[in-house]
Amino acid sequence: MERSSLPRFGPVAARFALLALLLTSVGLTAMGGAHATAYPELKANLSGPTLIGTSQAASYALTATGGPAVGFNGTQVGTLSFTSSVAGANTTNVLLTPSAGVLVNGSVSLSLTASNITETLVLSVEVTSHYLNSNATENLTYRVVVIQPYTLSASVVNQSNYGTAPFNLSVLLDGSPVGRIKVPGMLAGASTQVSYSYVSNSLSPGWHTFSVSLVEQHGLILFGNGQTQYSVSFYVNGVSENDTLWYVTGVAAFVGAVFIWLTSVGARRRRRKR
Repeated sequence: MERSSLPRFGPVAARFALLALLLTSVGLTAMGGAHATAYPELKANLSGPTLIGTSQAASYALTATGGPAVGFNGTQVGTLSFTSSVAGANTTNVLLTPSAGVLVNGSVSLSLTASNITETLVLSVEVTSHYLNSNATENLTYRVVVIQPYTLSASVVNQSNYGTAPFNLSVLLDGSPVGRIKVPGMLAGASTQVSYSYVSNSLSPGWHTFSVSLVEQHGLILFGNGQTQYSVSFYVNGVSENDTLWYVTGVAAFVGAVFIWLTSVGARRRRRKR
Protein backbone atom coordinates (compact mmCIF):
# COMPACT_ATOMS: atom_id res chain seq x y z
CA MET A 1 0.00 0.00 0.00
CA GLU A 2 1.34 3.34 -0.99
CA ARG A 3 1.27 6.07 1.56
CA SER A 4 0.28 9.55 0.61
CA SER A 5 3.06 12.10 0.47
CA LEU A 6 0.69 14.85 1.86
CA PRO A 7 1.39 15.75 5.46
CA ARG A 8 -1.15 14.81 8.03
CA PHE A 9 -2.52 17.42 10.46
CA GLY A 10 -3.14 16.59 14.02
CA PRO A 11 -6.41 17.57 15.72
CA VAL A 12 -4.95 20.81 17.14
CA ALA A 13 -3.40 21.92 13.85
CA ALA A 14 -6.65 21.18 12.02
CA ARG A 15 -8.60 23.37 14.41
CA PHE A 16 -6.19 26.28 13.92
CA ALA A 17 -6.42 25.93 10.17
CA LEU A 18 -10.22 25.93 10.29
CA LEU A 19 -10.26 28.98 12.56
CA ALA A 20 -7.92 30.91 10.24
CA LEU A 21 -10.12 30.04 7.28
CA LEU A 22 -13.24 31.30 9.08
CA LEU A 23 -11.59 34.55 10.16
CA THR A 24 -10.39 35.21 6.64
CA SER A 25 -13.86 34.62 5.27
CA VAL A 26 -15.49 36.91 7.82
CA GLY A 27 -12.92 39.65 7.14
CA LEU A 28 -13.47 39.55 3.41
CA THR A 29 -17.25 39.63 3.89
CA ALA A 30 -16.99 42.63 6.21
CA MET A 31 -14.72 44.48 3.81
CA GLY A 32 -17.07 43.82 0.94
CA GLY A 33 -20.09 45.02 2.96
CA ALA A 34 -18.32 48.19 4.10
CA HIS A 35 -17.29 49.02 0.57
CA ALA A 36 -20.85 48.55 -0.63
CA THR A 37 -22.48 50.82 1.98
CA ALA A 38 -19.82 53.43 2.77
CA TYR A 39 -20.17 57.03 1.56
CA PRO A 40 -18.40 60.35 2.12
CA GLU A 41 -19.09 62.17 5.37
CA LEU A 42 -21.97 64.64 5.15
CA LYS A 43 -20.71 68.19 5.66
CA ALA A 44 -23.04 71.22 5.72
CA ASN A 45 -22.42 74.90 6.37
CA LEU A 46 -24.56 78.03 6.84
CA SER A 47 -23.00 81.47 6.39
CA GLY A 48 -24.24 85.08 6.34
CA PRO A 49 -24.57 88.21 8.49
CA THR A 50 -24.66 87.72 12.26
CA LEU A 51 -25.91 91.28 12.76
CA ILE A 52 -28.87 92.86 10.90
CA GLY A 53 -31.09 95.87 11.42
CA THR A 54 -34.74 95.90 12.42
CA SER A 55 -37.15 95.29 9.51
CA GLN A 56 -34.18 94.46 7.27
CA ALA A 57 -33.63 91.39 5.10
CA ALA A 58 -30.45 89.34 4.73
CA SER A 59 -29.35 86.33 2.66
CA TYR A 60 -27.68 83.19 3.99
CA ALA A 61 -25.79 80.62 1.93
CA LEU A 62 -26.45 76.97 2.75
CA THR A 63 -23.98 74.48 1.27
CA ALA A 64 -23.66 70.72 1.69
CA THR A 65 -21.79 67.77 0.25
CA GLY A 66 -21.27 64.12 1.08
CA GLY A 67 -23.56 61.51 2.54
CA PRO A 68 -25.30 58.79 0.51
CA ALA A 69 -26.31 61.33 -2.14
CA VAL A 70 -22.72 62.01 -3.19
CA GLY A 71 -20.18 59.50 -4.49
CA PHE A 72 -16.51 59.45 -3.56
CA ASN A 73 -15.71 61.08 -6.90
CA GLY A 74 -17.91 64.07 -5.98
CA THR A 75 -20.75 63.16 -8.33
CA GLN A 76 -24.22 63.66 -6.87
CA VAL A 77 -26.28 60.49 -7.29
CA GLY A 78 -29.04 61.19 -4.79
CA THR A 79 -30.86 64.12 -3.20
CA LEU A 80 -29.61 66.79 -0.81
CA SER A 81 -32.60 68.40 0.90
CA PHE A 82 -33.20 70.71 3.86
CA THR A 83 -35.76 72.11 6.26
CA SER A 84 -35.37 75.46 8.04
CA SER A 85 -36.97 77.34 10.93
CA VAL A 86 -36.33 80.41 13.06
CA ALA A 87 -36.80 80.91 16.80
CA GLY A 88 -36.75 84.02 18.96
CA ALA A 89 -38.51 85.96 21.70
CA ASN A 90 -41.05 87.31 19.19
CA THR A 91 -41.16 85.84 15.69
CA THR A 92 -44.61 87.18 14.71
CA ASN A 93 -43.26 89.21 11.79
CA VAL A 94 -40.02 87.25 11.27
CA LEU A 95 -39.74 85.26 8.07
CA LEU A 96 -37.18 82.66 6.96
CA THR A 97 -37.66 81.32 3.44
CA PRO A 98 -37.76 78.81 1.93
CA SER A 99 -38.75 76.57 4.84
CA ALA A 100 -37.86 73.43 2.86
CA GLY A 101 -36.38 72.43 -0.46
CA VAL A 102 -33.45 70.83 -2.24
CA LEU A 103 -29.88 71.99 -2.77
CA VAL A 104 -29.00 72.54 -6.43
CA ASN A 105 -25.35 71.70 -7.08
CA GLY A 106 -24.88 71.53 -3.32
CA SER A 107 -26.11 75.02 -2.45
CA VAL A 108 -29.19 77.13 -1.84
CA SER A 109 -29.89 80.66 -0.59
CA LEU A 110 -32.10 81.39 2.43
CA SER A 111 -33.67 84.79 3.09
CA LEU A 112 -34.29 86.16 6.60
CA THR A 113 -36.54 89.17 7.22
CA ALA A 114 -36.42 90.62 10.74
CA SER A 115 -39.27 92.30 12.57
CA ASN A 116 -39.21 95.87 13.89
CA ILE A 117 -38.01 94.87 17.36
CA THR A 118 -34.49 94.19 18.61
CA GLU A 119 -33.88 90.58 19.62
CA THR A 120 -31.70 87.53 19.07
CA LEU A 121 -32.84 85.01 16.45
CA VAL A 122 -31.65 81.43 16.04
CA LEU A 123 -31.80 79.86 12.58
CA SER A 124 -32.12 76.06 12.60
CA VAL A 125 -31.46 74.02 9.47
CA GLU A 126 -31.54 70.24 9.03
CA VAL A 127 -29.77 68.88 5.93
CA THR A 128 -30.52 65.38 4.66
CA SER A 129 -28.47 63.38 2.16
CA HIS A 130 -30.57 60.59 0.63
CA TYR A 131 -29.94 57.84 -1.88
CA LEU A 132 -31.97 54.62 -2.27
CA ASN A 133 -32.52 53.36 1.30
CA SER A 134 -29.69 55.30 2.92
CA ASN A 135 -29.99 58.64 4.74
CA ALA A 136 -27.63 60.90 6.64
CA THR A 137 -28.56 64.15 8.40
CA GLU A 138 -26.75 67.12 9.92
CA ASN A 139 -28.27 69.87 12.06
CA LEU A 140 -27.04 73.46 11.96
CA THR A 141 -27.82 76.46 14.18
CA TYR A 142 -26.93 80.07 13.43
CA ARG A 143 -27.30 83.04 15.81
CA VAL A 144 -28.38 86.42 14.40
CA VAL A 145 -28.66 89.59 16.50
CA VAL A 146 -31.22 92.19 15.38
CA ILE A 147 -30.38 95.77 16.41
CA GLN A 148 -31.63 99.28 15.70
CA PRO A 149 -29.69 100.65 12.69
CA TYR A 150 -28.33 104.17 12.28
CA THR A 151 -30.15 105.82 9.38
CA LEU A 152 -29.60 108.65 6.92
CA SER A 153 -32.51 110.14 4.96
CA ALA A 154 -32.38 112.97 2.42
CA SER A 155 -34.42 114.53 -0.37
CA VAL A 156 -32.80 114.75 -3.82
CA VAL A 157 -34.11 117.23 -6.41
CA ASN A 158 -33.46 117.36 -10.16
CA GLN A 159 -32.90 121.07 -10.86
CA SER A 160 -32.27 120.64 -14.58
CA ASN A 161 -34.68 120.79 -17.51
CA TYR A 162 -33.80 117.23 -18.50
CA GLY A 163 -34.37 113.80 -17.09
CA THR A 164 -31.52 112.08 -15.29
CA ALA A 165 -30.25 108.51 -15.39
CA PRO A 166 -29.87 106.44 -12.19
CA PHE A 167 -26.62 106.97 -10.28
CA ASN A 168 -24.94 105.91 -7.04
CA LEU A 169 -24.43 108.17 -4.06
CA SER A 170 -21.49 107.36 -1.75
CA VAL A 171 -22.15 107.47 2.01
CA LEU A 172 -19.36 108.47 4.39
CA LEU A 173 -19.33 107.86 8.14
CA ASP A 174 -16.90 110.12 9.97
CA GLY A 175 -15.13 110.64 6.64
CA SER A 176 -14.79 106.95 5.67
CA PRO A 177 -16.90 105.21 2.99
CA VAL A 178 -19.42 102.75 4.45
CA GLY A 179 -21.94 102.21 1.65
CA ARG A 180 -23.79 103.47 -1.39
CA ILE A 181 -27.29 104.66 -2.19
CA LYS A 182 -28.77 103.93 -5.58
CA VAL A 183 -30.67 107.04 -6.74
CA PRO A 184 -33.29 106.26 -9.40
CA GLY A 185 -33.65 108.22 -12.63
CA MET A 186 -35.73 111.41 -12.27
CA LEU A 187 -37.75 113.59 -14.61
CA ALA A 188 -36.98 117.30 -14.93
CA GLY A 189 -37.93 119.13 -11.72
CA ALA A 190 -38.78 115.91 -9.90
CA SER A 191 -37.57 114.93 -6.45
CA THR A 192 -37.11 111.64 -4.62
CA GLN A 193 -36.38 110.51 -1.07
CA VAL A 194 -33.29 108.37 -0.47
CA SER A 195 -32.20 106.58 2.69
CA TYR A 196 -29.37 104.45 4.03
CA SER A 197 -29.18 102.19 7.10
CA TYR A 198 -25.93 101.36 8.84
CA VAL A 199 -25.80 98.35 11.16
CA SER A 200 -23.07 98.22 13.78
CA ASN A 201 -22.70 97.50 17.48
CA SER A 202 -19.07 98.63 17.69
CA LEU A 203 -19.27 102.41 17.26
CA SER A 204 -17.48 104.28 20.03
CA PRO A 205 -19.54 106.46 22.41
CA GLY A 206 -19.96 110.05 21.27
CA TRP A 207 -21.00 111.95 18.14
CA HIS A 208 -20.75 110.46 14.64
CA THR A 209 -21.62 112.00 11.26
CA PHE A 210 -23.05 110.69 8.00
CA SER A 211 -22.24 112.76 4.92
CA VAL A 212 -23.11 112.54 1.22
CA SER A 213 -22.15 114.67 -1.77
CA LEU A 214 -23.70 115.52 -5.16
CA VAL A 215 -20.66 117.39 -6.45
CA GLU A 216 -20.20 114.86 -9.27
CA GLN A 217 -23.65 115.78 -10.63
CA HIS A 218 -22.29 119.25 -11.57
CA GLY A 219 -25.11 121.19 -9.95
CA LEU A 220 -27.86 119.52 -11.97
CA ILE A 221 -29.09 117.65 -8.89
CA LEU A 222 -29.21 119.13 -5.39
CA PHE A 223 -30.36 118.08 -1.97
CA GLY A 224 -33.60 119.44 -0.58
CA ASN A 225 -31.64 122.14 1.27
CA GLY A 226 -30.42 123.51 -2.09
CA GLN A 227 -26.83 122.35 -1.44
CA THR A 228 -24.59 119.71 -3.02
CA GLN A 229 -23.49 118.54 0.44
CA TYR A 230 -25.64 116.97 3.13
CA SER A 231 -24.73 115.61 6.55
CA VAL A 232 -26.47 114.43 9.69
CA SER A 233 -24.98 113.62 13.09
CA PHE A 234 -26.11 111.16 15.75
CA TYR A 235 -24.97 110.33 19.26
CA VAL A 236 -23.97 106.89 20.54
CA ASN A 237 -24.50 106.42 24.25
CA GLY A 238 -21.88 104.78 26.45
CA VAL A 239 -20.66 104.62 30.03
CA SER A 240 -17.64 106.86 30.46
CA GLU A 241 -14.64 105.77 32.49
CA ASN A 242 -15.17 108.66 34.94
CA ASP A 243 -18.76 107.60 35.62
CA THR A 244 -17.62 104.04 36.24
CA LEU A 245 -14.89 105.26 38.60
CA TRP A 246 -17.32 107.41 40.58
CA TYR A 247 -19.81 104.54 40.73
CA VAL A 248 -17.21 102.13 42.15
CA THR A 249 -15.95 104.79 44.59
CA GLY A 250 -19.49 105.46 45.79
CA VAL A 251 -20.16 101.78 46.43
CA ALA A 252 -16.90 101.46 48.37
CA ALA A 253 -17.74 104.53 50.45
CA PHE A 254 -21.20 103.15 51.21
CA VAL A 255 -19.80 99.79 52.32
CA GLY A 256 -17.23 101.58 54.48
CA ALA A 257 -19.89 103.73 56.13
CA VAL A 258 -22.03 100.69 56.92
CA PHE A 259 -19.01 98.91 58.44
CA ILE A 260 -18.17 101.92 60.66
CA TRP A 261 -21.81 102.21 61.78
CA LEU A 262 -22.03 98.52 62.70
CA THR A 263 -18.75 98.73 64.60
CA SER A 264 -19.97 101.78 66.55
CA VAL A 265 -23.27 100.12 67.47
CA GLY A 266 -21.47 96.99 68.65
CA ALA A 267 -19.13 99.04 70.86
CA ARG A 268 -22.05 100.87 72.49
CA ARG A 269 -23.80 97.60 73.30
CA ARG A 270 -20.67 96.19 74.91
CA ARG A 271 -20.31 99.31 77.10
CA ARG A 272 -23.91 99.02 78.32
CA LYS A 273 -23.40 95.40 79.33
CA ARG A 274 -20.52 96.41 81.56
